[in-house]
Amino acid sequence: MRERARAVVIGGGVGGCSVAYWLAHLGWDDVVLCERADLTSGSTFHSAGLVGQLRGSLSLTRMMMASVDLYRSLGEEVGLETGWREVGSLRLASSEERMQELDRQAGWAKTFGLPLDLISAEEAQGLFPPMSIDGVLGAAYLPTDGYIDPSQLTMALAEGARRRGAEIATQTRVTGLGVERGRIVGVETDKGSIETEVVVNAGGMFAAELGRLVGVNVPVIPMAHEYLITRPHGVPLDVPTMRDPSLLVYFRGESGGLVMGGYERHPAPWGLDGIPPDFNGKLLAEDWNRFEELMTNALVRVPELGDAEVIRLVNGPEAFTPDGEFILGPTELPGFWVASGFCAHGLAGAGGMGKLVAEWIVDGLPGFDVWEMDSRRFGAHYASRDYTLARTLETYSTYYDVKYPGHEREAGRPLCLSPVYPRLVELGAAFGEKSGWERANWFEPNAAAGDEALRPRGWAGRLWSPAIGAEHRACRESAALFDETSFAKIDVSGEGAATFLERVCDNRVAREVGQITYASMLNARGGIECDFTVTRLAEDRFRIVTGTAFGRHDLAWIRQHAPDDGTVLVEDVTSKLACLGLWGPAAREILQATTTDELTFGYMRARELAVGPVPCLALRVTYVGELGWELYCPTEFGLALWDTLWEAGRGQGLVAGGYKAIDSLRLEKGYRVWGTDITPDDTPYEAGLGFAVKLDKGDFMGREALLEAQEPERRLACLVLSDPRSVALGSEPVRVDGDLVGRVTSGGYGYTVERSIAYAYVPAGYAQPEQKVEVEIFGEWVGGEVAPEPLFDPAGERLRG
Repeated sequence: MRERARAVVIGGGVGGCSVAYWLAHLGWDDVVLCERADLTSGSTFHSAGLVGQLRGSLSLTRMMMASVDLYRSLGEEVGLETGWREVGSLRLASSEERMQELDRQAGWAKTFGLPLDLISAEEAQGLFPPMSIDGVLGAAYLPTDGYIDPSQLTMALAEGARRRGAEIATQTRVTGLGVERGRIVGVETDKGSIETEVVVNAGGMFAAELGRLVGVNVPVIPMAHEYLITRPHGVPLDVPTMRDPSLLVYFRGESGGLVMGGYERHPAPWGLDGIPPDFNGKLLAEDWNRFEELMTNALVRVPELGDAEVIRLVNGPEAFTPDGEFILGPTELPGFWVASGFCAHGLAGAGGMGKLVAEWIVDGLPGFDVWEMDSRRFGAHYASRDYTLARTLETYSTYYDVKYPGHEREAGRPLCLSPVYPRLVELGAAFGEKSGWERANWFEPNAAAGDEALRPRGWAGRLWSPAIGAEHRACRESAALFDETSFAKIDVSGEGAATFLERVCDNRVAREVGQITYASMLNARGGIECDFTVTRLAEDRFRIVTGTAFGRHDLAWIRQHAPDDGTVLVEDVTSKLACLGLWGPAAREILQATTTDELTFGYMRARELAVGPVPCLALRVTYVGELGWELYCPTEFGLALWDTLWEAGRGQGLVAGGYKAIDSLRLEKGYRVWGTDITPDDTPYEAGLGFAVKLDKGDFMGREALLEAQEPERRLACLVLSDPRSVALGSEPVRVDGDLVGRVTSGGYGYTVERSIAYAYVPAGYAQPEQKVEVEIFGEWVGGEVAPEPLFDPAGERLRG
């Protein structure tokens, strides 16, 4: 075994072998893969092998599509069978809501480039003859899906890696990891040491154990996943795979027989107190009692299964994550990477996942936006096994459930509470959760002042309340008070802070003390990695405020690029500070009644003042397009701050507002949301944020790319739809003159402009006011047009008033 390697991959399952294959493919021929036993001996060997490409986001779908591209050619490349069978897939709908789900997915598929067709129940039966069509309303058919042999695929990937110089070291157990000066320097095994600066933890269900060797939390829970295999009984060899989510089951052909499994309502976690060190190439005992629910359901869809001879019931542990997505990418320990948590989709995603991670390692950036899979997305609370377990059990048991827009998870709640939480409860808040924080979506008592007739059609109106409109209008007409304590707050300080932030931000942020600047941080391609406000608190101290869900991402990006010479200190101060947003025409009168300080400082300025007995930092900034302030105070003062403002607003029509109203308000003003409207794949010029780019300030990250991209080929456009109650939810296709031209990023209803609003990237030539467009919403094409933005107060007079 080599004593020195450019990278060491730990884990000889399909994931680890794919990473090694792609690293070698990209020219890193000095790679060692260490496997404690034999290849595939963890979870890979007992995978059911289904490969489905369509997922709920473009990034996930692109990864799955890249897998299929590899599987089509890998066997010929290395001269080994992979077992790839491109038989297609069926997804059945047995209720109206399931048909609506298929309509929505068909729209996604159009924008993702997948050839998905909606077909009748009879057509589905023609493709999968054993099925009963009782209760089936229709199906989605994707001909480029299929299944693959897990062991053959893994061996082919390993062979491809070997041919390009990688070493595959089986029967080599990792016993320790070397860390010096805060970064990875080596791997210890029972066969010797390997010096390296890059380690990829592809340990599957052992990934958490490997992470603990260096103090990195990898929140995976092994779940006992079961499926049965029947003896051949005349099933056509080319039947597509089939999923019936209403019945919680899936099927695929197996040499004239069937494989059938699913996701039961009462799953079984395994190995919570540690996985036995000799658990290699082993299965768990058959659990027919737990499988009975799935068997009963499967017989409804495939009655002949009752007469088939079952060869075996496979029961094997698979690593699942708290949110059901992969765990990929770098960690807080430089040089230590993760490629794990495949949630029984390892075979579907392995080929694309390995390419993504390898390119990320080699190039320093992933090929596309991957935050929903990024290893750093989990907060510190996921170090709790009980919390991780509760969330993972919920993810597994609801895997096939219909998830309506605005769906809120329940497990592990409530956890992170704002100091004003008791008041929100008293006021009738309908709570949602974001990154562990309890947040008011709306306040149901406000519904009496709303208009039920504005409920959006279909899914957009499922998790909705007239209170949203009432809170929106109150903010526009009088004032609204919002609890924004969950917003992530990051302090950057030190003698090098100003120079550092100028280097990583596209706007000029090192302005006078008290100035607030809207800025982005860009990657080398000019894509938007972070989007936030920066307030200069002192000559050597700045505060960044970003979205609740993006705090960990932004913190990681900032720390990754900060100098390590002690001149810059980066600190997460989120939990130290409460934050309330007070906005609306009456905001100044309300706030002035609580303070003796003059409120004469202008828009995008900050100053300290006392609000009643509470010391605050007041930021004259807005995300709703109205006059007002974000008020920050030490957390212990948060409740007093709310009570002081609430009392002062009694006679001014002050209303408590939730995050759903904020979203409606920001849409009318054209304020972007990172992760949907703007991502690392989008430049400021494409996103309509060129006003915040200062090319003349000197060099900064991404500047070179922007110099070549000032006239983008596509732009983010504001669309208004002809039917106000048809509301886009995201990823809907957009067409012009019958041609598909783009995809919706976000949408909603504007209660002041009284229009359904959607944002979408379209070719620049179409991003012109009055351009006619159509948006497909649940199978129906709704007319609309491009509108000049912002739709509300285009001159910005209200927020500067």
